[in-house]
Amino acid sequence: MEESRVFTDPTRRPSGLQAGIISRIRLENFMCHSNLEIELGDWVNFVTGQNGSGKSAILTALCVAFGSRARGTQRANTMKDFIKTGCSHSLVQVEIKNQGEDAFKPDLYGDVIIVERRVSESTSSITLKNIQGRRVGTKKDDLREIVEHFNIDVENPCVIMSQDKSREFLHSGNAKDKFKFFFKATLLQQVDDLLKGIEKQLNDATALVNHLQESLRPILKELDELQEKIKSMELVEEISQQVQLLRKKLAWSWVYDAGRKLDAQQKLIEKLKGRIPSCQERIDLHHHKIEELSDHLATKKSQISNMMEKTNEVRRMKEDLHQSLSMAVTERFKLEEEQKRKTREIQKMGLHVKSLEQQIHDLHEQYMKNTQAEDNEMEERQRELQVEVDEANINLRRLKEEEDEIIQRKSVVENEIEKIADQMQEVERRHRSISSRIRELQMHQTNKVTAFGGSLVTSLLQAIERHQHKFSSPPIGPIGTHVKLEHGDMWSIAVENAVGRVLNAFIVTDHKDARILRACAREANYNHLQIIIYDFSRPRLDIPRHMLPQTNHPTAFSVIHSDNPTVLNVLVDVASAERQVLVKDYDVGKTVAFDQRVSNLKEVYTSDGFKMYCRSGYSSSMCNLFSRGSAQTILPPNKNFRAGRLCGSFDNEIKNLERDALEVKERAQQGRGVKRAKEEELRNLHSMLSSVKRRRIDVERQSKKMEFELADVKKLLSSEVSSGPASTVDELHEDISKVQNEIREKETLLEKLHQRVAEAGIKAKDLKVSFENLCESAKSEIDALAEAERELMMIEKDLHAAEREKKHYEEIMHKKVLSELQNAKAEFQELERICKENNRKASMICPEDEIEALGGCKESPEQLSTLLGRATQRLERESQRFPESIDDLRMLCEKKERKISRKQQTYKAFREKLEACEVALHFRWKKFQSNANALKRQLTWQFNGHLVKKGISGKIKVSYEEQTLSVEVNMPQDASSSSVCDTRGLSGGERSFSTLCFALALHEMTESPFRAMDEFDVFMDAVSRKISLDALVDFALAQGSQWIFITPHDISMVKHDERIKKQQMAAPRG
Repeated sequence: MEESRVFTDPTRRPSGLQAGIISRIRLENFMCHSNLEIELGDWVNFVTGQNGSGKSAILTALCVAFGSRARGTQRANTMKDFIKTGCSHSLVQVEIKNQGEDAFKPDLYGDVIIVERRVSESTSSITLKNIQGRRVGTKKDDLREIVEHFNIDVENPCVIMSQDKSREFLHSGNAKDKFKFFFKATLLQQVDDLLKGIEKQLNDATALVNHLQESLRPILKELDELQEKIKSMELVEEISQQVQLLRKKLAWSWVYDAGRKLDAQQKLIEKLKGRIPSCQERIDLHHHKIEELSDHLATKKSQISNMMEKTNEVRRMKEDLHQSLSMAVTERFKLEEEQKRKTREIQKMGLHVKSLEQQIHDLHEQYMKNTQAEDNEMEERQRELQVEVDEANINLRRLKEEEDEIIQRKSVVENEIEKIADQMQEVERRHRSISSRIRELQMHQTNKVTAFGGSLVTSLLQAIERHQHKFSSPPIGPIGTHVKLEHGDMWSIAVENAVGRVLNAFIVTDHKDARILRACAREANYNHLQIIIYDFSRPRLDIPRHMLPQTNHPTAFSVIHSDNPTVLNVLVDVASAERQVLVKDYDVGKTVAFDQRVSNLKEVYTSDGFKMYCRSGYSSSMCNLFSRGSAQTILPPNKNFRAGRLCGSFDNEIKNLERDALEVKERAQQGRGVKRAKEEELRNLHSMLSSVKRRRIDVERQSKKMEFELADVKKLLSSEVSSGPASTVDELHEDISKVQNEIREKETLLEKLHQRVAEAGIKAKDLKVSFENLCESAKSEIDALAEAERELMMIEKDLHAAEREKKHYEEIMHKKVLSELQNAKAEFQELERICKENNRKASMICPEDEIEALGGCKESPEQLSTLLGRATQRLERESQRFPESIDDLRMLCEKKERKISRKQQTYKAFREKLEACEVALHFRWKKFQSNANALKRQLTWQFNGHLVKKGISGKIKVSYEEQTLSVEVNMPQDASSSSVCDTRGLSGGERSFSTLCFALALHEMTESPFRAMDEFDVFMDAVSRKISLDALVDFALAQGSQWIFITPHDISMVKHDERIKKQQMAAPRG
């Protein structure tokens, strides 16, 4: 705080103090004044008057003019209370000098600022005017700016000490009240409140920043989750890039694979060409060998021919002798055999003679036992029994044949009944199927939608209609209701086989709609609904001609018509309808599918339901592009398949089915009639079979009985017959004689055979000796010839072997080497064509430089196809998990990051500013405490300086911690020199004087352009009042600011000075 100013010339004020002092006050209808105008001097002004003359209203008017509230003046509760009774408004006008270097906006206001406050019953207004009386401002902020500029604080008791504040100050002995007065007068209260307010605001701001930073945690968590999702989506993007890369690699892998096969085929051709010279060399070698062996063979044959001429005679003689010897030996063997045979015959005849003699002996013994009568009776009985047995056997055979025939007929009838029952079941099943189909078609005819999902699809459409507000675009479906078929009667079965799997499907535009549609399907109890996600905004696809199957036959896509381009696009992208060819019959289908090698062909469908396609180790769409020898597959029509959903009208089919049902019903009735007849026939055969069996069993039993009886009769008869008559014995004796004669004849012949055998043996022995002699004489020539013939055979064998080898190598040359070479060249040309075609197609997908930049393609097409299939499946699974676009997620993430970064930077800047403010606040608190201590010391010095004028000493103790201020005064007449700690212990004049000294000390510590005190001397005695007035005047003149003293007492004792202006208020009117 600055010390009091000391002026060298008491009659002259510095130019800086000409700004802010009051020059005139005008009151209108204010409190007790109807119209009061008072001019004030620049230095000291005394205003006196009787009580009730309105002296204090002047200070109240100053407070009101400078913006004080009604309660702050302690004279009224509201502003309208200041209006004089009986008036509607009041006016307070204060003129402030605005001169010198401290002037406030002199260009705008001039040398005088007029502050005018008008109060009515309902409003209160402020008007600021310049020296010419022109209005400059009407806002409280404008007034506050003037008050702050001139440091006018009307609520500070050291600036305006009103009557009530004077009494309160003079009478109060409370240390806390004095501290409050001191604290407020020195502006420490204002600074303390300001610093505490700042501290509270800093704490609130710090808490707010902390709260704001805490509020970022959920956003940061969302950002982390979003980043994790983006990482997962980046994985999907990587998989998608991998799929694209695998597709490019697969395209070029076919090129490289064809190139490798081409190189291998070229090496094979070179290898086969290398085999031709070696094979030809072997053929030439064996050809030379054949020529040499042929020459050698001709020479050997000539040699043998010469040797054979020499040995032919000997050979002929040898052969003749050998033949004669063979004939002689053969004749001897025959004669010996004949001799042995004759000997055996003689022995048999001897045995026969012995047998006849034994029969004669047996006949004699048997004859003695039997009689002739018994023999005749038994023979007759035998004949009768034989006839009966024969008749029984005939009947038995007839009955058996009849039984077998009935059994065979019964088995046939049973088989026929079984077949008829099976046919009846098949007919009934057929009838039920046709009836069900008719009902189904009738339902389809009533509501076509039911043809593509039955009654469930109706429930689903109703659920979709209930939830249609949730869809971003209405779903399209079933697809079958949006298509029409050209030539439906011809192609309905083929098209159903081709694209029937998607006819029941629904199409939605995004994953959100797919989830809503799936919920509707669950609500309709429609399980396994096929949902296809497709962009509805895409226009109809324009398929180039070269991408369609190059054939004159129609495709499934060409016979389907729809008004909805999205449906057609789905049939192309999902069902590949543009690459499914339709043909009329089986043979044409096989030709198109497997023989013509049609490009861009996926599958072939016949009008009667056959499906034909080729498959290899990769996707079917690339079968015709990169495959030779793909697996040919033909699927027969599905027996349970029901076509006709795409027909234009169901009437014809219903009529045909009703006609079929009628035919089936008639066949069923006919079958039932035939079955009843066969069952009746089977019952008749059962009864016939039972009858025949009984008769056969009876005949068989009788036949057995008669056979046993006939056997007994035969036994008895044979025993009697053995005892023949005497004539039989004679015959036997004659037979014995004949046999004996034959034996003698044969013995004679046997003797002759013995002689012939001996002669043949001698002849054979002589011929053998002659043959051996001839062989011994011709052995050398024969051996030489045999050796020559053996050599000839070896030469022929070698010649044949050489010819076989030559033929073998010639066959190898023609069948293997040349044929394989020709095939290899043809295959090489085909591989060259395939390689060029693959290269062209792969170049359309991506340039080869891109593949080489990625490190080339080392995997085989089969491996890449497997990897591509797995990656595609994985991509589909991951894409279903994340329906959002990664670009949208990245933009959202970047937006959140920017938002969070801005907020974090803002909060960081806030925190830095708050920290700087806290440092500054701490510094100001220290400065405040330092200034407060300095003011405490200065207050004691100033207080003693004023007390000493009356011979009194004292001190002031200020405790900022306890917020107390105590005044100690040492009176000169007090012998004990003890200090008085409570001013209430002093007399009224002493207390008023000491309080005045305390007030002056505070005045010296404050700055203001003017000061005012009301009834400051009410409790002083004459001496104290004289001393106090002198002290006040001297202080006021020395201090240099404008002073206004209001008192009801006589001021004649105040010294005269041109700087002191005295004014007397008019006496109040009774």
